Amino acid sequence: MDDISLAGQLFQYVITGITVGSIYAMVALGFSIIYNVTEIINFAQGEFVMLGGMVMVAFQMSMGLPLLLAFPTTVAAVTGIGILMDRLAIRPIRRPTVMTLIIATIAASILIKGAAMIVWGKDPLDLPAFSGRNPIHLFGAVIQPQYFWVIGFMLLTVIGLTFFFNRTIIGKAMSACAANPDAASLVGINVKWMILLAFALSAAIGAVAGIVVTPVALMEYDRGAMLAVKAFGAAILGGLGSFPGAILGGLIMGIIESLGAGLISSGYKDAFALIVLLAVLFFKPSGILGNIEISKIKRF
Repeated sequence: MDDISLAGQLFQYVITGITVGSIYAMVALGFSIIYNVTEIINFAQGEFVMLGGMVMVAFQMSMGLPLLLAFPTTVAAVTGIGILMDRLAIRPIRRPTVMTLIIATIAASILIKGAAMIVWGKDPLDLPAFSGRNPIHLFGAVIQPQYFWVIGFMLLTVIGLTFFFNRTIIGKAMSACAANPDAASLVGINVKWMILLAFALSAAIGAVAGIVVTPVALMEYDRGAMLAVKAFGAAILGGLGSFPGAILGGLIMGIIESLGAGLISSGYKDAFALIVLLAVLFFKPSGILGNIEISKIKRF
């Protein structure tokens, strides 16, 4: 009986870890998209997740929009913020370097967080679960139906990105900019527009992550910073710039965090991600599937 109970407990931790890891994976995908095109780390990526949850609360709870309308409206609104970030914080910088652009994303993160605190306050906000909150009992674990929505949207995001970058002209143009922006410009690709699209796409993915996770984890104005740190750790773990690496790193990070919190102490939950990040940077900075080289930014 004890063995059954222990197995159910471990299964609970793993399912929770996969759910949390799916969010980290989606945020890590946003990091990888922007890094591939610009070679910079967008430390405002976590704020897109926060805005996804908070704006969804505004549309669905405050304005009374139905879920099917509030969802795409929220994604569109946060995507617009991602576009504004590129136009107002990134593009105006002359002779950009990696450091100046990273500082610009940090400044944007602080401004977005401050604006969110003014608009929504400091209290955590909640959303109704998409399929209700009646738990599902499976192999001794108690699973919230929203977990399946989180994992499902992560899988849809991966499938959508794979199709976009492998099957569409615009996706191939973005890949060309990532490989060689100068050569891409010579064949008529507008590199600046590709960068703008990268910010828009990463913001949209962040918004989706924020919407689906809010019903199970709540959302508040300062949640984005820690999400960004953990997702960045996931991106480094899997290999910065690698989409499969982002998924693998996110899932590993989520499972390690969940098992550590359950088997060791929940008080150190946030520390596990940082420990993993430090260990990976020390032993294998390229990550599991990546080949990282942070150097002078490509001119654009």
